Amino acid sequence: MLRAALGLVLLSAALPAQEAEIRKAESAWAAAVQGRDFAALEAMYADDLIYAHSSGVVESKKQYMDRIRQGLQRYDEVKHESIRVVPHGGTAIAHCILRMRGKSNERSFDDHLMMMHVWVKRGGAWRLAAHQTTKLAD
Repeated sequence: MLRAALGLVLLSAALPAQEAEIRKAESAWAAAVQGRDFAALEAMYADDLIYAHSSGVVESKKQYMDRIRQGLQRYDEVKHESIRVVPHGGTAIAHCILRMRGKSNERSFDDHLMMMHVWVKRGGAWRLAAHQTTKLAD
C-alpha cells in the first residue's frame, strides 16, 4: 500500500514537469517552423510523423520536410493563444488554439486554428509524432 501511495506521489510530481517540457517543446516547434530551422525540425519530428493539415492533406515527415525546404509551405507567424497539455506517461497530448500565417503552394493563408499535437518521449527527448489542425471561424 505504501509503495502504491509513493508511486502516486512521484507520478503527480512528474506531471507538472512533463507539462512544462511539452510547453517548451511547443514553443521550440513554433520558433523552428517560423525560422525555417530545418535541422531543428528534423530532430524534433518523429521519423513516423503524421502531419495532417487543416486542408485535409496528410503528409509523412519526408513529404512535409521536402515541401518546407522547397518553400511550398512557409510559416511567417505561429502564435499560440492557448495550450492545454495532457500527459500520458511517455506520451503527451497538446491541444492548442493558435494563429498561423504564411504561404502554402504560393497562396497566402491567415488561419485561426485548433491544433492537436501528440508528443512521444524517445531517446530521452520529446518528438512530435502527430500534428492535426482544424480551421476555426473567426
